[in-house]
Formats: sequence, structure tokens, C-alpha cells
Amino acid sequence: MEGVKVRGKYLLTGRKETIYKRFYHFVIFLCFLPFLSPAIALFTGLLFSLFGFRHATIHRFTSPVLQLSIVLMGFGMSLNEVITASKTGFVTTAISVVSVMLLGILLGKLFRVEKNITLLIATGTAICGGSAIAAVAPILNSKSYQNSFALIVVFVLNAVALFIFPFVGRELGLSQELFGNWAAIAIHDTSSVVGAGAEYGEKALQVATTVKLIRALWIVPLSLVIAFLQKKNGARSVKFPWFILFFLFAILFANFFPGLQASYDHFSWLGKRGMVIALFLIGSNITLGEIKQSGPRSFALGITLWVLTAVGSLFFLIR
Repeated sequence: MEGVKVRGKYLLTGRKETIYKRFYHFVIFLCFLPFLSPAIALFTGLLFSLFGFRHATIHRFTSPVLQLSIVLMGFGMSLNEVITASKTGFVTTAISVVSVMLLGILLGKLFRVEKNITLLIATGTAICGGSAIAAVAPILNSKSYQNSFALIVVFVLNAVALFIFPFVGRELGLSQELFGNWAAIAIHDTSSVVGAGAEYGEKALQVATTVKLIRALWIVPLSLVIAFLQKKNGARSVKFPWFILFFLFAILFANFFPGLQASYDHFSWLGKRGMVIALFLIGSNITLGEIKQSGPRSFALGITLWVLTAVGSLFFLIR
């Protein structure tokens, strides 16, 4: 392979550089198609990384794409559904978010996982998986491999939860409403929450979806708290996460001016596909050395936190 090796990757030059740039552009184009899921995009990026292919300049756009995607997805959130669900789910959500974050930080220290990976996994588990990780990552100024590991852990556990939760719910004889609340608390990504709820029943789907919307809104205060703590601890490069406020503004704007719903649907779709692009870029920007550095302990942290969250939240709901 021709080129200059940097951090275990080849920065290709000349004709080969042009060829591999086209590979990048082709995959980014595929990210706009429905069959390319976030998990597949991240895995494809990891393959690019493992084979030593790296675009020389495109990775500088990863953070802006992440932030813009978060803002655009705000246009797809229903404030009315969130307010309705909050009458029964707000207190439970507040307790669970704070508890999971504190437990995640404690387990991170126990497993000796890097601080940023710990916070990313804890945030993804406490709120809404990959979307929450993507929102917090720019605030932490986390590295690509840290983002990747947090996302990999979340995606793997999401896939497992999609099959396990409906089975456990039926074995325990959980009601539709109880299962919906449990799924929204203990399953990471909204997509898997919706999938598990739909598998369990119509009422479970409705409850799970609306309660998950409440959890998603916790991205805003949690991001502001993390930014404040980063600044307080002397992190020089911390900037105020303005994109989180824009995310909140997008939610409010879409709900105060419902006449533009068709446009909001397009914005929300674009945000979701932008997130897929960002995950591809994140995956393609890590090295084998970085994977070996944090892999096993990150998974141990993620699995332990997830199991404790699932068991603890179920016990809290049925008591």
C-alpha cells in the first residue's frame, strides 16, 4: 500500500488517495438510504479503519455533522406527547437518569475505564443510546475510539434487548403499561425501544415511545451539567454546547408552528441520516491499538451497568 503511515493508518497519496476518497463518498451516499442502519455504518467505518484506509481531511467534519444532526432530529419530537407522558413518567425518569449516571461513574472507576468512555456509556444507558452519546461527545472533546467503543457497546446491547425484553416480559406476566415503562428505561436506543414495545403489544408501544421521548429531553440538562463540570475542572477547550440549545429550540419551534409539519419531517429524516454518516466517520477514524486499549473493560462496564439498570428499574416499577 502506498502512502504515509500515521497513527497506524495510511494517508494515501496520488491516485490511490483519489480512489479511496471515492470509497468514502460512496459510503456517505449510501448512508442516505434506509437499508444502511447506524450499526452497519459504524461497522463499515471500522472495516475501513482495520484495512488502513483513512480520508486525509474529512474527519474534521465529524463533530459538526454530529451536532447538526442532533439539532435536526429535534424537529421530529412531539412536545404534546412528552407533556402527556410526563404526568406519569417524569418522576420515574428523573430518578432513573440520575441513578444510572451515578452508578455508571462508580462502575467506571471500579473497572478502571477511561473517564470519557465511562461518561459516554453512562449517558447512552441513562438517556437514549447513540443519540445521547453523539450529543455529549463534542462537549467532552472525546477521541474517536472513545466514541466508537461507547457506541459499539450500546448497539450490541440494543440488539440483545430487542429479543430478550419481550421474552422476559411475557415470562413474568408484565402488563402492557409496565412493560412499556420498563423498556423505555432499560433499553438504550429509541429504535430498539419501539421495536420491543411493538413486539409486546400496542399499548406497550405507545407507553414505551412517549416515556422514551421524556428521557430524550434529558440530553439538554445533562449536556449543560457536563459542560459546566468540564469547565470547572479546568478543561481549557470546553465550549458552551450551543447546539443543545438549538436542539431545544427546534423542538419548541416545531410544536408552536405545526403548519410546517411536512418540512419538519424532512429535517428529522435528514438528522437521522446525518447521524448515520457521523457514525461511519467515527468508526473509520480509530486504530487497532485504540481498540485493544479499552475494549474488554468498556464492554464489562456497559454490560454490568445495563443489567443493573434493567433489574433495578424492573424492581422499582413492580414494587
